[in-house]
Amino acid sequence: MKAQVNFPQVIERGCGMDVHRDTVVVTVMGVGITVETRSFTTYTNSLRSLRDWLISLNITHMAIESTGIYWKPVYNILEQDFEVILVNARHVKNVPGHKTDKKDSRWLAKLLISGLLKASFIPPKDIRDMRDLTRYRKKLVQNAAADRNRFEKILQDANFKLSNVISDIFGKSGTLLINALIDGVDDFNLLLSLCHGRIKKKREILYESLQGVLTDNHKYMLNAIRTNLYNTLLKIESVDSQLLQLSQPYGTELELLKTMPGLNQISATMLLSEIGVDMSRFPTVNHLASWAGICPGNNESAGKSRSSRTNQGNQYIKPILVECAWAASHVKNSYLKKKYESLIGRRGKKRALIAVGHKMLNAAYYIIRDKVPYQDLGYEYLDSRKKQKQIQSYIDKLKDLGVDIEIPNIQ
Repeated sequence: MKAQVNFPQVIERGCGMDVHRDTVVVTVMGVGITVETRSFTTYTNSLRSLRDWLISLNITHMAIESTGIYWKPVYNILEQDFEVILVNARHVKNVPGHKTDKKDSRWLAKLLISGLLKASFIPPKDIRDMRDLTRYRKKLVQNAAADRNRFEKILQDANFKLSNVISDIFGKSGTLLINALIDGVDDFNLLLSLCHGRIKKKREILYESLQGVLTDNHKYMLNAIRTNLYNTLLKIESVDSQLLQLSQPYGTELELLKTMPGLNQISATMLLSEIGVDMSRFPTVNHLASWAGICPGNNESAGKSRSSRTNQGNQYIKPILVECAWAASHVKNSYLKKKYESLIGRRGKKRALIAVGHKMLNAAYYIIRDKVPYQDLGYEYLDSRKKQKQIQSYIDKLKDLGVDIEIPNIQ
């Protein structure tokens, strides 16, 4: 299929790609070449043939639709030779009822050379490697939590109520007790001797909580789950070690991020792996918040504002920020704690955590961009600002009545 390009161009020569699991449909457009569409497989040799064909046509830019993970092998082969723009599928929808792979690639190419595409954020290779590890670590932590819940479920099924007495059944006392129970120990005095001092004070409740019966199947399940949990924890330690090694070039940024309440080494690394260290990729802090999906959305029509719920963004960074916001809300005498308390009454816990996470992301933007530590405004800052606004409101009313008054400085 060949045709002449006859619309305004911003990019001299480019191509659009409709990427699938097995095939890539490519349409080239530009000055001095005719519109042409070809199909390639996603095997490496075929992608190299695609690269050679595009180089022979002097293609400089290409647009790829970000569908699942299928764009990644294409991007890895082509990123060194072309300016690759990854675009959100929601932003490039064509006319309904006229959708084919060829038309999709042609539409992408047309939008590309017309300068109408907004590129998605793709961090550099080392940040992407860190991102892979942090996301894998998150899955491992979820698996470990699931195993702990299964373990507790088996104990409850056997009518052992250890969680009523011991806050962490995987702690030292809980582990010793469970090992003894699996080994068949039923002497309460011996079981009591395995507990530390604070639990020994709950002698009567502990005695009642241990009046269960472990069957052979219960013992097998407990051993199997505990073995799997132990292996998962070893994997998490291995991932942490690898993350520590990969994050060494960004030690300065990580140390600065850790000055913010609610962030430790792991959470700072997870946050950095998602947003990167080059804040120039986001024109303003508001662009970063919108990309993360952590700020209120816009939904206005006919002058009426409708739902302002947060928009869809990076699905990994929002849980990180919410966890960090929860930790920050428990740091004494901090601005973030006061911000959480000021919102929880009228917005609820969940919205308050999202708002605090938004504040933390904004702070992280400036910390990374300017290479400065976090400066806490203090627990009294919001109250002070509220008083200042109230005073200013009264002063404005007096000025409207013709009374001139000097503004005091309230700290």
